[in-house]
Amino acid sequence: MTAALSAHELIARHRSTLDQALEAIRTRAYWSPHPEHPKAYGENGSLDAAAGKAAFDALLGTRLDLGQPGTDDWVGGETSPYGIDLGVTYPHADLEVLLPAMKAGQRAWRDAGAEQRAVVCLEILKRINDRTHEFAHAVMHTSGQAFMMAFQAGGPHAQDRGLEAVAYAYVEQVRTPDTAEWTKPQGKRDPLAMAKQFTPVPRGIGLVIGCNTFPTWNGYPGLFASLATGNAVLVKPHPRAVLPLALTVQVAREVLAETGFDPNLVALAAERPGEGIAKTLALRPEIRIIDYTGSTEFGDWLEANARQAQVYTEKAGVNTVVVHSTSDYKGMLSNLAFSLSLYSGQMCTTPQNLLVPREGISTDQGPKSYDEVVADLAKSVDGLLGDDARANALLGAIVNPDVKARLEGAAGLGEVALASREIAHPDFPGAVVRTPVIVKLDGAKPDAEAAYMSECFGPVSFAVAVDSAADAAELLRRTVREKGAMTVGAYTTDPEVEQDVREVCLEEAAQLSLNLTGGVYVNQTAAFSDFHGSGGNPAASAALCDGAFVANRFRVVEVRREA
Repeated sequence: MTAALSAHELIARHRSTLDQALEAIRTRAYWSPHPEHPKAYGENGSLDAAAGKAAFDALLGTRLDLGQPGTDDWVGGETSPYGIDLGVTYPHADLEVLLPAMKAGQRAWRDAGAEQRAVVCLEILKRINDRTHEFAHAVMHTSGQAFMMAFQAGGPHAQDRGLEAVAYAYVEQVRTPDTAEWTKPQGKRDPLAMAKQFTPVPRGIGLVIGCNTFPTWNGYPGLFASLATGNAVLVKPHPRAVLPLALTVQVAREVLAETGFDPNLVALAAERPGEGIAKTLALRPEIRIIDYTGSTEFGDWLEANARQAQVYTEKAGVNTVVVHSTSDYKGMLSNLAFSLSLYSGQMCTTPQNLLVPREGISTDQGPKSYDEVVADLAKSVDGLLGDDARANALLGAIVNPDVKARLEGAAGLGEVALASREIAHPDFPGAVVRTPVIVKLDGAKPDAEAAYMSECFGPVSFAVAVDSAADAAELLRRTVREKGAMTVGAYTTDPEVEQDVREVCLEEAAQLSLNLTGGVYVNQTAAFSDFHGSGGNPAASAALCDGAFVANRFRVVEVRREA
């Protein structure tokens, strides 16, 4: 295959970006090559706001032909949470044709080496970044995120996570040298001399099982980690969120072809309504790596049954915030209100359980009773979302009927401190927009336990009254150990309480945020610096990203001969 872009050109174009990414994961300092402000786009080949919207509109009602082998049908059916039918159809694959075609290009991709694979991946990310405005609309209308969140989380932040995975993949592959000269002295006899060659070899085909809420942000780490380590990648999107990942596959195939590699190294597996091909794919012998984001039930099934594959899962958890004391009561309430409201709580990192001592907390505004803390938090959420335009920009739309049903059912679980209300969207009358509900529960009552010890994904939170800070720490420990947590938050001015909560999080492997009162929130993580999940509790079997996330996607094979 003739390359339009040579390895030399790609290295010259992207090596400095790769080096900066390597430095960023070493120092954990802030860095991003992908602008997160919409006005930064529109030059050097990137689409501005108008061009991106036009490109998205032009996709509606069309067939997205990726040129994949083995296409036996065209499937679609996505409906935007904002109430419009996308009407895009995608290739449906005959796996007996597609999977062998994907394996055919792996030898050349393997032999290209870690650096060339990395810069090809960076070229893919650069072209996706140029189309960020277009991708933002695709993410918005499949996930229900408000536009600005879809732009940032589905665009530059997702691209950052993809690049972070490439950087970790590169580090792990070059940890072992390509060649080594080995000489062992033998006293009076001639030394033993060996020439050794070490080659990172891929496991096989990686399967990325996409999610509905964050198709790119959660999909890119696994996709690029597998691709950068030499594996072909089959992308199986969520049936309600195909478009963002289908566009990603389209870009990847174009870049692979232009750089002289087989475009079938990356392919799409779209499915017919109700077909449920994830289980079928997960058990195929060709699939050697699986990246999954979604329900605990299916994640557990993958871990138990896909024995031929290395499985990385991000499942459900019950995220908890311990509220013991604060030196900035207003800032604490404001920070929590935003965290509970962002994207209608439809994030795997959104707090669910707020553990508050029943005798109250100490603050810079004097003592506050449990009832006052909960009532003040409800007022803070109400104030944040009191203006409908601002509420729509923060909440987005409810992603599916299951979330709406959980929200409506939560009111019957206890005393409602903040009732959910419906908000009309001026641009999308069909959008289902709801404000959060806060329910008061007594942590000592067994009938309340069933609620706060289960994940209630969506804009639902429980203010759980506990006997003491020690009781809160013990309930936190039990929750993380039994149910898992992607995030933990704590507010305290007491060093002993802080140490107790910190020790729980260290022992149960949960990521902790302390005393957040400003513009950083417990449900947000920054690529190159923060770890998303830990891989050490039931919520996830991997962290995004660390060395463990990439190192087992390849093996090092040695060839040695006498020198």
